[in-house]
Amino acid sequence: MGGVLIAFEGGEGSGKSTQTCLLKSWFEEQGRKVVLTRQPGGTELGKQLRHILLDLSSEEVSPKTEALLFAADRAEHLAKVIHPALSRGEVVISDRYVDSFIAYENGGRQLHSDDVLRISRWATDALVPDLTILLDIAPRTGLSRRGELDRMESQPIDFHERVRASFLELAARQPDLYLVVDAEQESEEISEIIRRRCGVFFPK
Repeated sequence: MGGVLIAFEGGEGSGKSTQTCLLKSWFEEQGRKVVLTRQPGGTELGKQLRHILLDLSSEEVSPKTEALLFAADRAEHLAKVIHPALSRGEVVISDRYVDSFIAYENGGRQLHSDDVLRISRWATDALVPDLTILLDIAPRTGLSRRGELDRMESQPIDFHERVRASFLELAARQPDLYLVVDAEQESEEISEIIRRRCGVFFPK
């Protein structure tokens, strides 16, 4: 579509927010227009869905309902943010994308993989990132970096272990479309690894 879509994935406390901001600044230094967004919550509707999905004060929802709400956020996000930016030739950096949906709903919640994949493809028009950056970290280490935990972060440790395993399995299937980074390294080391990989999109 003319632009570049880069998704950041990883478990809780993996440093996605820090690294997305650093990459945005780096691309802008190269003269690129960048849209930094997140899922859920990248649109006005998404903010409301994020509250329902993550806030501990929200009423508990069933796994199927949760999956459909995440899919609704993703569809709105594609329509209102990602597609328009890509059509303008911009770089889109998304804090979470399809892999989080698969990892948390299939791996974590253990919903049937066929159902999760079908909903995911429909919600995203089967749009695949040009690069997915997986910040890999042991769940106990990542969770120890967090302060007050939200509804998803508060799930049992075996839930987070399944999520991590699902992320790694997805990355192993298509290694050319993924960059897996040890998220226990120093922030600047991680950023340098990411910049080296992303430099291929706009060679000098």
